[in-house]
Amino acid sequence: MRRRSLGNWILVYAFAVLVFIIVAAPVIWLFISSISTQSELLEHPLRWIPEKPVFDRYIDILTSSGSSQEAIFKRALINSTIIALAVASASVVFGGLGAYAFTRLKLKGGKAIFFTLLFAYMLPPIMIVVPLYRAFSSMGLLNTKSSLVLTYLASIVPFAIWTLRGYFQGLPESLESAARIDGCSRIGTFVRIVIPLSLPGLAACFLLCFILSWEEFLIALIFTSSEVSKTIPVAIAEFQGRHAIDYPLMATGGIIAAAIPVIISVICQKWLVQGLTSGAVKG
Repeated sequence: MRRRSLGNWILVYAFAVLVFIIVAAPVIWLFISSISTQSELLEHPLRWIPEKPVFDRYIDILTSSGSSQEAIFKRALINSTIIALAVASASVVFGGLGAYAFTRLKLKGGKAIFFTLLFAYMLPPIMIVVPLYRAFSSMGLLNTKSSLVLTYLASIVPFAIWTLRGYFQGLPESLESAARIDGCSRIGTFVRIVIPLSLPGLAACFLLCFILSWEEFLIALIFTSSEVSKTIPVAIAEFQGRHAIDYPLMATGGIIAAAIPVIISVICQKWLVQGLTSGAVKG
């Protein structure tokens, strides 16, 4: 029995190590590429460890100004942060109110409206790009952060409603009923009772909405044409020149772009696990 137990533990740890290697290897290689020189990455046979690691690209991206690629990426980083924070915050607010209404209010045709919203979320972005482009062009909103925020909200708010609806269904209605008996309004009940109890779900929803808007590429590529509103995915794609590709700079941009969601995940870590596991399988 002990041998079988020891064998099971060895098998579990071996599988865990294998999964870690599969998941971590691309990130590790991306970091190695970011501190290598262009010539080292193009050597044959491939040099796995750089002879003299170079960290100047990180400093250049975060401190540069002007029209260099590093400065363009820095402005794109700021743009993406502003857009993603605005979209995630608004999605949690509107999605929370909508999810609460679908969960607690007896809406006529509520189920049909809910599934219509889900259908809107499942539409491929390529289907709505042309009409939205014409609409924003006529309103003078092209190449602005506002056009990206509005477009992302139209697709991400239904996702937030779907996510939070499952979480709200798991909250006991007795607490809200007690608050209503004590004279609390529907909105007061939502603010004072539901929101504090839903912080794990709201944090998980915020992070997911942030990532969805942070990584979006197609709409940002079509709607933006200058540094005023260009986002990180577009800026990284533009590291590829007509005759050459700056692989180290592209890898550096990828590491920085991946670091922001990771930092937010670490900050919200104590709410994320509970929020994801509570709302993912309900509704």
